[in-house]
Amino acid sequence: MAIPEDTRLAWFREAKFGLFVHWGIFTVPAGEWKGQTWHGVWIQQTADIPGEEYAKFASEFNPVGFDADQLASLAERAGMRYLVITAKNHDGFCMFDTELTDYNIVDATPFGRDPMKELAEACKAHGIKLCFYYSVKDWHHPEYPTLYTRRTRTHPDGFHGFPNPRADYMKYLAYLQGQVRELLTNYGPIGIMWFDWCGCALSEDPHRERAHRIVEMIHEIQPACLINNRFCEIGADYGTPEQHIPREGQKAAFEVCMTLNDNWSYNKHDRNWKDPGTVVHNLVDIVGKGGNYLLGVGPTAEGLVSDEALRILEEVGQWLRANGESIYGAGPADQYLRWDREVDVVTAKPGRYYLHVFHWPDDGRIFLYDFRKHFKRAYLLADRNNPLKADVYRRSVMIHVPRQAPDPIDSVTIVEYEETP
Repeated sequence: MAIPEDTRLAWFREAKFGLFVHWGIFTVPAGEWKGQTWHGVWIQQTADIPGEEYAKFASEFNPVGFDADQLASLAERAGMRYLVITAKNHDGFCMFDTELTDYNIVDATPFGRDPMKELAEACKAHGIKLCFYYSVKDWHHPEYPTLYTRRTRTHPDGFHGFPNPRADYMKYLAYLQGQVRELLTNYGPIGIMWFDWCGCALSEDPHRERAHRIVEMIHEIQPACLINNRFCEIGADYGTPEQHIPREGQKAAFEVCMTLNDNWSYNKHDRNWKDPGTVVHNLVDIVGKGGNYLLGVGPTAEGLVSDEALRILEEVGQWLRANGESIYGAGPADQYLRWDREVDVVTAKPGRYYLHVFHWPDDGRIFLYDFRKHFKRAYLLADRNNPLKADVYRRSVMIHVPRQAPDPIDSVTIVEYEETP
């Protein structure tokens, strides 16, 4: 039975914050190849590694440090409500137990376990919604055409580990559909099928017709499962701006995906971490524009999340435990509220504005210079039992706050109101 889009999106609009995990055999070289240290999840292409040589990483991939419970617990402690993890990336290596290829973590690595099965159980235990990233592009499968990969000076016809001039894309789509069926059948409820990189591959029939059939299959197996917009917009429930936050608020659902440092996958040389304040500011900004924040980390080849990433996410989670009311289920303020520079972002729920202040005002005042509601009261989220003094004017409100900021990152002041008659 089909579920209306708004109903499917209800949990997503409430959740606001998710963990994006890019993990696979691309972590074996840890971002470094032949003296170059800047590579990431695309290392097979950016380092121009032939398919036979790249596939050898599978025999070296043995993530004995992987602990599904610890990963799900990290998402929970960070205040995240869902987790998206790579089932298959562009390199074609499958991080789950699939019957459709031996190029997978169970059959091709010393690890020999299905981490997705373990993670499904852990996410359920920690109240985290499990979602799968699946690359439409595949540099390993012989039936994926080079025509639909990125063309470069080195590979003007498109990169592929095993280029096949007679590749049959319809055969590849049958493989893709079979794997999506496995992912939606073998791991319990899945929140999102997070497709990536279709390029122009599904722009023409019969490929587009097959894509529609795949979407129909997804909704038949798991009617509540969301689909992002990277399956050539087919079946799209929401948009996915990458590594940037829209300048303006959006009416349609969207999710900003962004890395915690500079790379999607583990790079041992990448130490350019976002600090907790930046992460919180990004989250608040995105929620204030109507979206979700999907923040990426890359575990090592041993399956471990770096200590620095753990520290940052723990601090963000601490802020959310105190201030989550202003994030979960919140959205943009209406067009009739305007504020002075001391307020960075306003998030809102019916009857409440949440004023996010990252730089506490020296004069102890917050000024809303356009306020068209019936003011009820204002108070700090951290001290809701003590109303703040407020001077209410015809179209503005001046709120008097303590000299000391209640939170070292982002102090939240709540303004309650009633609609004017």
